[in-house]
Amino acid sequence: MSNADVVRLREETGAGIMDCKRAMEEAGGDYEKAKKIIAEKGVAKAAKKADRETGTGLLEAYVHNGRVGVLLELRMETDFVAHSEPVKEFARSLAMHIAAMAPETVDDLLQQPFVKDPNMTVEAVLKSVIAKVGENMKIARFARYQV
Repeated sequence: MSNADVVRLREETGAGIMDCKRAMEEAGGDYEKAKKIIAEKGVAKAAKKADRETGTGLLEAYVHNGRVGVLLELRMETDFVAHSEPVKEFARSLAMHIAAMAPETVDDLLQQPFVKDPNMTVEAVLKSVIAKVGENMKIARFARYQV
């Protein structure tokens, strides 16, 4: 296990440096296995936060070629996290996903393969963002318009 692998794992997953080091140790230096361990722990962290109140929010608007528009409401625990880069990036990507994939409900949306990474569902990506920012988040609602 090299320090470069630990740093690379941190950059790719957003997990803490000590979490990455422990995952690499647990995986016996196998980078891909360590990545899976981090993902599993991220899901566990997200589950622990699921009951926490989401009292603030963020709206994201996206219009594609003047023909498809999306307005998305994400809810999270604090205003600080609402304005963090990982949340803003996720909100933008999710609004683009909704424009492209046209889900009917939030439940439909959560089950769809994420357009930027078809190996993950939207729900899995949401859980990874929750693990990264350390707060509960919910997709409250969205509206999609097409002309």
